[in-house]
Amino acid sequence: MAEIIQKDGTWVFDGDALRLTPGRDKNVSLLRQTLGELVVPLGALAGVSFEQGKKSGRLRLRLRDGACPLLHATGGRLTAPHDPYQLLVESDRHGVAEYLADEVRNALLVEQVPAGPVDTYLLPGPSVPLSVSAGDGTASFDGERVRLEWNWKTEEAKAAAGARTLPLTEVQAVEWHPAAGLENGHLRFTVRGAATKAPPKYDPNSVELWGFKKDPLMALVAAAVQARLPHPAAPPEDTAPPPRPLPAAPAEDGHDALLRRLRELGELHREGVLTDEEFALAKQAVLQRM
Repeated sequence: MAEIIQKDGTWVFDGDALRLTPGRDKNVSLLRQTLGELVVPLGALAGVSFEQGKKSGRLRLRLRDGACPLLHATGGRLTAPHDPYQLLVESDRHGVAEYLADEVRNALLVEQVPAGPVDTYLLPGPSVPLSVSAGDGTASFDGERVRLEWNWKTEEAKAAAGARTLPLTEVQAVEWHPAAGLENGHLRFTVRGAATKAPPKYDPNSVELWGFKKDPLMALVAAAVQARLPHPAAPPEDTAPPPRPLPAAPAEDGHDALLRRLRELGELHREGVLTDEEFALAKQAVLQRM
């Protein structure tokens, strides 16, 4: 097991998953604190890196495309303070961070986890019910319905239409954009039969965001909805091939499985798929598990 504890948070890797717990320091973003602990399965990872700096370093996880509904709903627009897959590392813990990154890399190599995209979410998204007030309204989601309510700052015509309740079955897409420079951000829902090009200020299916502290929390609403929508890369139900029954595999204990993995690694090394260095690292990781 590899573990690193920092003011920014704690990351623990047990060989099968990474447990990411946000810190309680006042500088930890409200989004990460509200999101809480994340358990990222090894199969959801495409890579890990550690970047050293003069005062602090940064651990970064790279997830496979389509694995996380939060990343999909925000389109990669979460900045470093709010990104739950980054961890600030103090200078005296750089060695620990490097060790954890190496352990994750070795596990990805040993388990031969592909780095390509997936067609199903491998993380569940934020828990519901969830309600956030920011910008010109409040967005709430209970797992089945989105409700949008307006405040005194809402544009008059938009507010006059009253609160909106959007059944999840009518929502086709959701997106979150942060405010940037002089441009306001938004949380927008694309509703079946109600497509519009109106700015979020006038769109009754959007909450306009002005760049204040609670704006990032609207990304959690977007992610909770996204997690319950059909995955964009999933094949249509009527064209998906029927599942093929898998042949029964003989029972295999942990020791036999590791011996089999060593043989597979040896074959990959002989065939030139793995370099000498990659083979040595992968072999060492397997032997440590034995």
